[in-house]
Amino acid sequence: MARVEVKSEVTGKVWKIEVPAGGQAQAFEPVMIVESMKMEIPVCSEEDGLVIEVLVAEGDAVEDGQVVAIVQT
Repeated sequence: MARVEVKSEVTGKVWKIEVPAGGQAQAFEPVMIVESMKMEIPVCSEEDGLVIEVLVAEGDAVEDGQVVAIVQT
């Protein structure tokens, strides 16, 4: 089993967590939504797996490249 880091691709604010810790992430489906400049940007896992940790909460500020979740494949 491998751990995959899910990273934000933009600087913004976590608007909604779509898959909480313990949930099943699907490759290229949103794990969370980040709001940046009034746009909703999906943050996706690159692989299917179990979300073992969400490192941010709704309303938190995130930076481009920041690890926001860990998925175990």
